[in-house]
Amino acid sequence: MKKWLVWCISLCFLQVVYAQRGRQHGHKDSIDLTFNGTKINPYQQEFDSTGKWQVSGYVDAYYSHYSDTSNGNGFQKFPTISPRNQQFGLNIIQLSAKYNSAKFRSTITLFGGDCPKSAWSSDYNYIQEANLGFNLYKKLWLDMGFFRTHIGLESIQARENITMSLATTTYFEPYYLSGAKLTWQQSDRLTLQLNVFNSFNQFVETNKNKAFGFSMSYAPTKKLNISYSNIVCDESNATAPIHQTRFYNNFCMTFKSTKWVLGLEANYGLQAHSSLSDPSQMAMMFSSIVAVKYRFTPQLASYVRGELFHDPNEILTGPVLNENHAIVGLEIVGMTAGIEFKPIPNSFVRIECRALSNYNQHIFQYQQAPSKIRSEINFGMGVWF
Repeated sequence: MKKWLVWCISLCFLQVVYAQRGRQHGHKDSIDLTFNGTKINPYQQEFDSTGKWQVSGYVDAYYSHYSDTSNGNGFQKFPTISPRNQQFGLNIIQLSAKYNSAKFRSTITLFGGDCPKSAWSSDYNYIQEANLGFNLYKKLWLDMGFFRTHIGLESIQARENITMSLATTTYFEPYYLSGAKLTWQQSDRLTLQLNVFNSFNQFVETNKNKAFGFSMSYAPTKKLNISYSNIVCDESNATAPIHQTRFYNNFCMTFKSTKWVLGLEANYGLQAHSSLSDPSQMAMMFSSIVAVKYRFTPQLASYVRGELFHDPNEILTGPVLNENHAIVGLEIVGMTAGIEFKPIPNSFVRIECRALSNYNQHIFQYQQAPSKIRSEINFGMGVWF
């Protein structure tokens, strides 16, 4: 791991030198990666389809402060990005290799750090994604393997999000999926996709049921993108006497211009036999995110994000205990505000404040006493090549 860290830092230094030289010659040395992490067809953004391997890397470090008491494993509640309290840490260090041609494509990404340790699969903890696909007919592709999620506005890589932290909604959505995707890239504007996965958020199958989904992305202009995705699955135990069929729907809209970046997300989920008050009844959940960034200059920007997560019957959250050790559902609202500085185009430095409130239950701890509110301060830096 130490050798891997030294190698990546060295490559990052070389990329900084390359970026400076590129600007001197008028080259575009990076792109805005915001919202690219959950694209339905990530290969759509690839500019080189000549059959060459492209190697890239990314490192992201942080320092965070939480008012909530850490769990026994040293991580905060809902841990993903910046999960440790009052500590310097490494969110992600990763290396990727991509191959893209007219007939075949593949992506392999290996990573380490606090993010995979706190929130990733325990079976393949070092694999972020590993998939390959081939062209069936004209614009129709079949891909199989391990995938990063295509659901939601935010990804686990801070460079692909407006904020440093992840919204509560993002934490309970799938991070990773294993299975197959059938993608029809009709044009640069329209993409349709059929999916089949082992489960809602696992690499390894947990029962005999598969998860099926449909996704659609439409870009009426180069600045605006609208997407819809769903997943139908049954995550109940294989020996359970009843089936808890889940129907999860995700809607996203993004807008990106020179000055403004805007993201909207809405989710609605249903699950059979899941009401806490009456297990024979259907349960529902909904959530949303609104995130906005404004660039004062190419280097300096400010941003805000509002979030809402309403899952009173624990469709996604699993058992959560209040101060009386009773099982409750999450009903959370939150607000985040921060500033971003980009020393070079392929980097970020962010500092932000965040407040979360579970307005019906005391699920946090403040100074050894139950609390409804958690406050956060996050400082992070990242660079990629």
